[in-house]
Amino acid sequence: MAAIETWHMKGELMLSCSCTVFCPCVVSLGKHPPTEGTCKTWGGVRIDDGSYGDVDLSGINLGVIIEIPGLMSRGDWTAGLFVDESADVYQVKALTKIMTGRARGSTHLLSILVSRFLGVHQERIVYETDGDTRHFVIPKIVDGEIAPIAGSESGKPTVIDNSRYWIAPKIVVAQALKSRFRAFGRNWDFEGRSAEICQIDWKGP
Repeated sequence: MAAIETWHMKGELMLSCSCTVFCPCVVSLGKHPPTEGTCKTWGGVRIDDGSYGDVDLSGINLGVIIEIPGLMSRGDWTAGLFVDESADVYQVKALTKIMTGRARGSTHLLSILVSRFLGVHQERIVYETDGDTRHFVIPKIVDGEIAPIAGSESGKPTVIDNSRYWIAPKIVVAQALKSRFRAFGRNWDFEGRSAEICQIDWKGP
């Protein structure tokens, strides 16, 4: 078995899902079912600083698709990965290990919960910030726009802080202003539904 390298990824994650109100998985840690009974979600990751061993991962954007048939904690997930077309073969291999949980550490849960993997696909991926709004585009696949829900203090979003949620301890509660996904036989439109934004600091093994 190939050795697992030391790795880290710092950046931002945005996520849009099928829940009609803010995703209960965040506060229940997967013990409460999604509002629709099942969860359908796509997400985008912007890696500001990252590496896997000697492989630099900084500046690469990722996309993910996840379907969860019931309680998040029970597993049997379906997942797929998109890696920006600018990534070379070594970066794609490293990111595949990390995002399938095989590199252990922060994403290790994915190796336990995902039972069906839809593969790795290289596409042009755009992750942009315009004020508080995030834009995420994979041409002909994802067209997303996510904005935070305003909090009681002017200019600051509603947040969930000090959480044990595996993605990040601080989650910005958001809503999808636009959320289309078309791939793998799926045709989703989650406009107006639950979304989240968080700063990630993942590492392993």
